[in-house]
Amino acid sequence: MQKPLILPVQGVYPRFGSDCFLAPNATVVGDVSCGADCTFWFNSVVRGDVNSIRIGRKTNIQDGAIVHCTYQKAETVIGDEVSIGHNAIVHGCTIGNRVLVGMGAIVMDHAVVGDGCIIAAGAIVLENMVCEPGWIYAGIPAKKIKPVTEAQFNGMVKTADNYVMYSSWFKAPSEG
Repeated sequence: MQKPLILPVQGVYPRFGSDCFLAPNATVVGDVSCGADCTFWFNSVVRGDVNSIRIGRKTNIQDGAIVHCTYQKAETVIGDEVSIGHNAIVHGCTIGNRVLVGMGAIVMDHAVVGDGCIIAAGAIVLENMVCEPGWIYAGIPAKKIKPVTEAQFNGMVKTADNYVMYSSWFKAPSEG
């Protein structure tokens, strides 16, 4: 069976919290650290080669998503219980806790996405933009649309929990 590609960059290896899942073709390299129960899905790429990437606990990097940073300028920080949707790009920015970055969305350098935000599918959060906590942002460029409802917020938390559950489907019985 294929194994995830985990490589050091200049002697710095990725560090994983307990019970993380990496799909067989996920790539995680360099100065990357994450908390417990994170999941890195098929064809996801997390490249801490030119700066650091810090990921909280119970965060999922879904299929085809890319997390990167900018050399000597912009690290990437992602909080707890964050869902980075399929084919999204998160680059050199700060993502708060319990955030959903929708499928195909892009978050650019030095942007700050506050806690509890939803970045809609296909949205582009421009460089240096600040997304106010608890709001939905959509469009190109992303604009503040409306507050996140309680049901939407609870759905984001459930999604983080679900991805931990999904990862259990891929673990051998001896892996727990």
